[in-house]
Amino acid sequence: QVQLVESGGGLVQAGGSLRLSCAASGSIFSFNVMGYYRQAPGKARELVAEITRGGSTNYADSVKGRFTISRDNAKNTVYLQMNSLKPEDTAVYYCASGNYFNAPGTWGQGTQVTVSP
Repeated sequence: QVQLVESGGGLVQAGGSLRLSCAASGSIFSFNVMGYYRQAPGKARELVAEITRGGSTNYADSVKGRFTISRDNAKNTVYLQMNSLKPEDTAVYYCASGNYFNAPGTWGQGTQVTVSP
């Protein structure tokens, strides 16, 4: 059983930066891919960014050039550096893990990110 523990998030003004972290524990075979999804009020959950154990990445077009995902395999931890934040980035951000891109199998508890105008 995989557990994902998130940290980071909070309130920031537009143009600011935040960093999210997510540490995984459990069967390492369950988190070849780790990443983040987000869900804004009234909207569907959507991919933000994800990364494989080997370092391949997959980003949503809306965050390319602003967000950077990275991973420390020794710590089974993934990081999401979010720069140039916009009000439309406001959402609950969920850490996720799985075996393939766009196929999350396990979710973290979620952390709120709020970007004020």
